[in-house]
Amino acid sequence: MRITSNFDSGNIDVVDLSSKTNIQLKINVDNQSDFYQWFHFKLETTAGEEHTMRIINAKTAAYPEGWVEYQAMASYDRETWFRVPTEYTNGELVINHIPEFDNVFYAYFVPYSYERHLDLIHQSQLNPDTQLITLGETIDGRDISLLQIGQPSEGKKSIWITARQHPGESMAEWYVEGLLNRLFDGDDATSRLLLEKAVFYVVPNMNPDGSVRGHLRTNAVGTNLNREWLEPSLEKSPEVFYVTQKMKETGVDMFLDIHGDEAIPYNFVAGCEGIVSYDERHKNLEEAFKAAYAAATPEFQDVHGYPKDEPGQALPTVGAAWVGEAFKCLSYTVEMPFKDHNDAPDEIYGWNDVRSAKFGADALTAILAVVDTLR
Repeated sequence: MRITSNFDSGNIDVVDLSSKTNIQLKINVDNQSDFYQWFHFKLETTAGEEHTMRIINAKTAAYPEGWVEYQAMASYDRETWFRVPTEYTNGELVINHIPEFDNVFYAYFVPYSYERHLDLIHQSQLNPDTQLITLGETIDGRDISLLQIGQPSEGKKSIWITARQHPGESMAEWYVEGLLNRLFDGDDATSRLLLEKAVFYVVPNMNPDGSVRGHLRTNAVGTNLNREWLEPSLEKSPEVFYVTQKMKETGVDMFLDIHGDEAIPYNFVAGCEGIVSYDERHKNLEEAFKAAYAAATPEFQDVHGYPKDEPGQALPTVGAAWVGEAFKCLSYTVEMPFKDHNDAPDEIYGWNDVRSAKFGADALTAILAVVDTLR
């Protein structure tokens, strides 16, 4: 029996591997940080026998409430991921599984590899009016990549979409992949109309270093990028620094920042109610977008989510709040679950990569509904 995490986004520490029914594991913390929750590892064993894997430091993870009613994900081929019996008990996350094959992968959510990321951005540049732009480099020397889709002209809106500021929230890049695939579909009337009205600026992965390192929430030097937007620096947060510089060059008429939430088993958005300049026009735009998203897909809802910020109390360092204030525009954080979307549950797969991609594609319907009223 063997366990390894020596691959892209791998994260696990083996404590005790002496018994198949009492495998003891720990999740490693993000570099120079106290955050941890993302795990991704491979078990090599004898198929057909029960295995009990205990993550013994689960209770001190970043969001222990995220383990409640959570089911871990597994895959034999790294393509199809399914849920396996999991229980949070006595401060441990306990995964029970009888593998059907000798090699099986387990992960907190469906991984989105750096190789797939490179395929996504480089294949995207083959589409008409699409440019792949390198804004700068991360601390580990990886490209900070932007896709510009469409050519700016008078009257066209600038729509920005960023994903994976928190690298363990891999559903965010699956969301972007689905959105891009639909946007590039020349037979889709929604996409054709949107590209007549707007230029899209898409950053599929804001945090490639953290993604490769197997981090939950931070970049290579332990910086939470979604607290850096007010004063980003090349030393701590070049990813945000270069994106905000480009935003100032293009302007922003709408911004979606794509995330995942550990605890809440629903899809929802968090808006700009707490920014200083929030007004009736901004509120009406938010309500119109939410109504259009809910009409486009039952995967979206607006009952469960974060408490709304009091007027003037939004954190100005958070991406959606900073953009909403700086550009006086419609600006949302989009959140998806690590568990399942309880309004449309799936016992076998839960919330997964396929549903995330479809949810991203459906966002274009909601964007089209509001694009003419953004300014």
